[in-house]
Amino acid sequence: MAGTLLVPPSGIPLERLVQMAMERGYTAQGEMFSVADMGRLAQEALGCQAELLCGGLGGPNRDHVLRHLVTGHPLLIPYDEDFNHEPCQRRGCKAHWAVSAGVLLGVQHVPGLSYAEDPDLPGLFHPAPGMPHQPPSLPEEGSPGAVYLLSKQGKSWHYQLWDYDQVRDSNLQLTDFSPTRAADGREYVVPAGGVRAGLCGQALLLRPQDSSPKPAAALNQGTGPQPQPGSVTV
Repeated sequence: MAGTLLVPPSGIPLERLVQMAMERGYTAQGEMFSVADMGRLAQEALGCQAELLCGGLGGPNRDHVLRHLVTGHPLLIPYDEDFNHEPCQRRGCKAHWAVSAGVLLGVQHVPGLSYAEDPDLPGLFHPAPGMPHQPPSLPEEGSPGAVYLLSKQGKSWHYQLWDYDQVRDSNLQLTDFSPTRAADGREYVVPAGGVRAGLCGQALLLRPQDSSPKPAAALNQGTGPQPQPGSVTV
């Protein structure tokens, strides 16, 4: 999923990715409990740059993550998946991966003329193609409902808008290996230190080897109704 968002997009089949991961000892059943291993796999298989982020998605890492998404590059995030694929907190027992492909920012003013208003959703602005873009001002951490990640989980057919703080909190509490998996008699590759050491507070920022800025932020001006998941083009 992340490979299709890189430039040039990766055409490597999923089966080949799993085979490579198994050959290198990263996985036994297709599971991936190490962000570091996922980064190594991405670099080799997709030919991209992979930056391992530690310390969670908040604090000083927050602006770094948002600016990465604004440039148009994908973010891989381990998190606990709820029944509707959205982030929840199950201490890692429902740990899955998601890819974020863009960001929706709630702002008071649209920065310059390089953003075009969506024809169907008043108050929603996209970067205008072919124009230089002034990066938008990032809302301060703790602003309610100000930042949403355009994200997708592999079992879902659609992208969804996830509140940034919910993603941050879900990613930061991945500590335990699922008792169901521990009791199913199958072999899994879990790094030294367990799920906490392999996933907790970590994410992966992917960039093309020869990356160039490509803004991908959608701006929602004012405090009107939020767009529904799947309705935003980024």
